[in-house]
Amino acid sequence: MPSSPLLTPPVAVIIGASSGIGAALARELAQEGYRLALLARRGDALQALAAELTAGRPDAEEAVRIYPHDVTDYEHIPTLFQRILAEMGRMDVVVYAAGVLLPVAEDEYTFEKDRAMLEVNLMGAVAWLGQAAAYFQTQGEGHIVGISSVAGDRGRVKNPAYQASKAGLTNYLESLRNRLTRRGVHVLTVKPGFVDTPMLQSAGGGAFWVISPEQAAADIAKAIRKRKQVIYTPARWRWVMLTIQHIPSFLFRRLSF
Repeated sequence: MPSSPLLTPPVAVIIGASSGIGAALARELAQEGYRLALLARRGDALQALAAELTAGRPDAEEAVRIYPHDVTDYEHIPTLFQRILAEMGRMDVVVYAAGVLLPVAEDEYTFEKDRAMLEVNLMGAVAWLGQAAAYFQTQGEGHIVGISSVAGDRGRVKNPAYQASKAGLTNYLESLRNRLTRRGVHVLTVKPGFVDTPMLQSAGGGAFWVISPEQAAADIAKAIRKRKQVIYTPARWRWVMLTIQHIPSFLFRRLSF
């Protein structure tokens, strides 16, 4: 959705924009002419990103606005949503890129870790994307983007709560899509494999086919333009996960990944 001198530039709201895929997508969409509303817990990181994106621009304040925010502060989300809408003047794309992956041993069951992952990865997404869905439904247009994961495609032995949070997000986005497609609203589910982000680094070893956040962001921006429903990034994960999804349960439970 490139900008035009005859039109008001489109606005993208990115929740979880301080690093990783969220920050890379902010850079990608800024290059495409979007005005940006950037949200994350770390205000200093948001300020640094905004300064990078607006360097030398006379319209810096209008081009990028930042909103320090904890996505588990659910009760204040409706008010913040309306504030962003009032200050930006419109919304065209809402991206939920916030996420947390905490290391969990295979014999560990720690509710505090599980709750943190479910609250950020799933409940925060529901709280934010529900607001976006209601707004776009009224407008009759708009794009909702959720960053899920290949981890949500099948229940594996590693980190059950993280996988459950991503499986829940994938199903939630599908439900939104089934509701909103008939209203002119596009819903995109993004399923990255391993991406070189702080989240991956905190998770430990075992990663392969690692891509940069910039590659993931380019894939996402392209999918928004083409109104794709579900993408894997990199694309070869689609065929890997298709195979994994069809492994019989009695065999799958014996695997250790």
